Amino acid sequence: MGSTEDLDYPQTILQYNSGFLVSKIMFTACELGVFDLLLESGEPLSSDAIAARLGTSTTGMERLLDACVGLKLLAVELTQEGALYRNTDISNIYLTKSSPKSQYHIMMYYSNTVYLCWHYLADAVREGRNQYERAFGISSKDSFGAMYRSEEEMLKFMAGQNSVWSICGRDVLAAFDLSPFRQIYDLGGGGGALAREYVSLYPNSTVTIYDLPKVVQVAKEQFVPPEERRIAFHEGGGVLLVESLLNEDKSGPLETQLYSMNMLVQTEGKERTAAEYSKLLEAAGFREIQVKRTGKIYDAVLGRK
Repeated sequence: MGSTEDLDYPQTILQYNSGFLVSKIMFTACELGVFDLLLESGEPLSSDAIAARLGTSTTGMERLLDACVGLKLLAVELTQEGALYRNTDISNIYLTKSSPKSQYHIMMYYSNTVYLCWHYLADAVREGRNQYERAFGISSKDSFGAMYRSEEEMLKFMAGQNSVWSICGRDVLAAFDLSPFRQIYDLGGGGGALAREYVSLYPNSTVTIYDLPKVVQVAKEQFVPPEERRIAFHEGGGVLLVESLLNEDKSGPLETQLYSMNMLVQTEGKERTAAEYSKLLEAAGFREIQVKRTGKIYDAVLGRK
């Protein structure tokens, strides 16, 4: 970066400029099934054969394959019959659906969801907000509601996360000796890939996954086999706030106002009204919020997911 060569000819800048093109080449080859076909065939194939089997144009497929060769995702052998293509080792391991370390699903999530949101990156920087509304025409107020806007989208996200944990999960869990911890609670555990890695690494432990009810349902149906007894699920959850509540017009109680002043000088916190706590809980995805005033110093606010 900033070398004399870059000043004479901006090689680094030009590489950055075409970075999204590189990503889309890889995403497209995954989406069309190029790497899966070459793995299943067991032998190198011509561009015409690949195009015919995958139902694409011959000219488009040839250019895509050659670009993948340039990216070292494919290798090519020139024969008397023409060019024959095969997967490189890295593609067999990470870009085919059947591989235990497949990154196919996270690639598809990036291609079909993340890529579209990034089109509006400048707007995100200007506004400090996510861009689901511009990208997909849906409300962006509830981020997880937008991410899980359909069961199909939720499956894509969960499968994508499982892809990541298939190559990163064991390293995270083995960073420390966690064997003394026999009961594990995985908050936002999604499809359960990290939980499966955990019980594989620490077979004497059990893991309880906490997530949204619809996520838990899909995880049970699609990702965690019923015979896996060391992984359990907890649908939803709740939070109980024990606080001294201000009146809605903040006119009192005096004791709560004094607590709030004390928090200012000690912790920079503050006491709030029931409506303000409800708003915070709703922003965090909690629903069915209930408020009970006890008539004593502390009151209770309950939110459920």
